[in-house]
Amino acid sequence: MKLIEGQLRVRTDKKVAIVSTRWNHFIVDRLVEGAKDAYSRHGGNADDLTHVLAPGAFELPMVIEQLLSSGKFDAVCALGAVIRGSTPHFDYVSAEATKGIATVSLKHKKPVSFGLLTTDTIEQAIERAGTKAGNKGFEAMTVVIEMLDLYAEIGA
Repeated sequence: MKLIEGQLRVRTDKKVAIVSTRWNHFIVDRLVEGAKDAYSRHGGNADDLTHVLAPGAFELPMVIEQLLSSGKFDAVCALGAVIRGSTPHFDYVSAEATKGIATVSLKHKKPVSFGLLTTDTIEQAIERAGTKAGNKGFEAMTVVIEMLDLYAEIGA
């Protein structure tokens, strides 16, 4: 049996975008730092990495769509934080952002990692942005790196 799997090695011929949200920047900034750290630790060149700011989580899919449609990027690391409040706004935004990110990735057949935190509290978001639960931005970038390598191994 043949096993095909991606490795955590940055493909130097690939261009990657980090798309992050402005909302909850005190959390998201830590996620972006984690993603950049993961990229550089796995051999990435800063010239192959672009950071794009989206207004909020709802807009992430639209920005990702534009980036992938441009043909300038091979993968996107999507980062943001939606924190539950006392209205149903959280449910609508997190559901549509999630669906949109998946849809755009499938449409373009390119890796888009999901680093959008959807938490009940600010404390949970802080934990996932570099304290107790690690840094989900770092993890989201490792997904991009591995997926690009896996696509190359598959021959996609």
